[in-house]
Amino acid sequence: MIKNEFATYKLNRDVLEALTKLKYLTPTEVQRKAIPPALDNKNIVVKSKTGSGKTAAFAIPIVENVVWEENAPQALVLEPTRELAYQVKDEVFNIGRMKRIKVPVVFGGAPFDKQALSLKQKSHVVVGTPGRVLDHLQKGTLDISQVKYFIIDEADLMLDMGFLADVKEIMSYLPEKHTTMLFSATLPDEVDNLANEYMSDPVKIMIEDETVTQDTITQLGYEVENEEKFDLLLDVLYEQSPEYCMIFCSTREMVNVLFRQLKKARIRCGMLHGMVDQMERLTTIDDFRQGKFTILIATDVAARGIDFDTITHVINYDMPNAKETYVHRIGRTGRNGKTGTAITFINDREKRLQGLIEEYTNAKITMCVPKSREELQEKKQAFLQKQKIRQPLKAKKGAVFNKDIMKLSIGGGRKSKMRAVDIVGTICSINDVAAEDIGIIDVRDSLTYVEILNGKGKIVLDALQNKPIKAKIRKVRMTR
Repeated sequence: MIKNEFATYKLNRDVLEALTKLKYLTPTEVQRKAIPPALDNKNIVVKSKTGSGKTAAFAIPIVENVVWEENAPQALVLEPTRELAYQVKDEVFNIGRMKRIKVPVVFGGAPFDKQALSLKQKSHVVVGTPGRVLDHLQKGTLDISQVKYFIIDEADLMLDMGFLADVKEIMSYLPEKHTTMLFSATLPDEVDNLANEYMSDPVKIMIEDETVTQDTITQLGYEVENEEKFDLLLDVLYEQSPEYCMIFCSTREMVNVLFRQLKKARIRCGMLHGMVDQMERLTTIDDFRQGKFTILIATDVAARGIDFDTITHVINYDMPNAKETYVHRIGRTGRNGKTGTAITFINDREKRLQGLIEEYTNAKITMCVPKSREELQEKKQAFLQKQKIRQPLKAKKGAVFNKDIMKLSIGGGRKSKMRAVDIVGTICSINDVAAEDIGIIDVRDSLTYVEILNGKGKIVLDALQNKPIKAKIRKVRMTR
């Protein structure tokens, strides 16, 4: 039996089982300090660095306290970017998987009508960006009058991006009695003022460190002029042979140029910036997580908006224009006790900024001398050979549940007046299958998807081949 320290919080058996499957066995410092007051429905303000486990610190109490039987949303989570909203939705969904928690996500750049249809169904936790959440509230497609938990995540970034007015308007739709949780990497005056104005007697949790950056990150620098950067980048990649690497550029144009240059050099990579199509961005993130390529080139829009656990190297191809940006970029590596390497390219004009960064982070950037081409020849061949080999894809975080869960598609949906209750009634009439064996039910226009839990999928699949639903034999298949 695996010992899980989260058991000390007396969590629901289903929640604890999901945490164990996800290998969440030991709470981080922010989780130890935030989970108890959150479970007690106290307002909390949390300041903690990127990569410290803030998402689970609010996701666990929300999932624990949500009542499955209620249909209206009981929690609303605001995220500053679409990528972060999608990522947090997955985290909340996985933690609540065994409790069958439904977590719709809403953000701009995706069809409004499809989101509205999703919100019409049973929804426990809604995750979204402020602009799109406000759109749904104003059009009446989202009702948060029963919300008990309101979470403002990455609050400093939210306000930096100009969402303060939207956040305040969203709060006007909330019921008078609710719990607010605010999480932020830093606590500038604007964030502190928001907490003081809208939160009653919040528990303040400040996770402070002597250094602004993680102690587990080795910080290196190379002095280089712009015209020599690309050749130096290749040499650094050959020498370091990173397992997973993010390369940051200051502009979209530079990301595009570098992407083409690396592809021409036979190096598999992906790119992210604000002009990349939304669905393509999500696909790129998913492909990177699974290991279809191991080098991701990005602008700063990705530095705070995406969370990767496996980054071994961060390369600042362009020097960041602010010391805070430097911290956010290199915080992609050295997470959760792992070690990482951050490499920054610095030209003559940027040495003053280097000094400001070192003073701000209380850590030195160790300057390096590039290796000669002759010294790197063997490593170059090894790196390029590794690029040719397609590595086995990494399983998605929620894939751990797939062994016990089977997803079925059932012919018929809203157009044929199919309801979730019809599915539940039919499945519960099958021998050895009970309500607790039924997971998420997603009724669409012409199809219905249902998850069967606890290894009962085959029993249900076989039975439904001949068992009518709403007086009709339906086409039922296993799906992904």
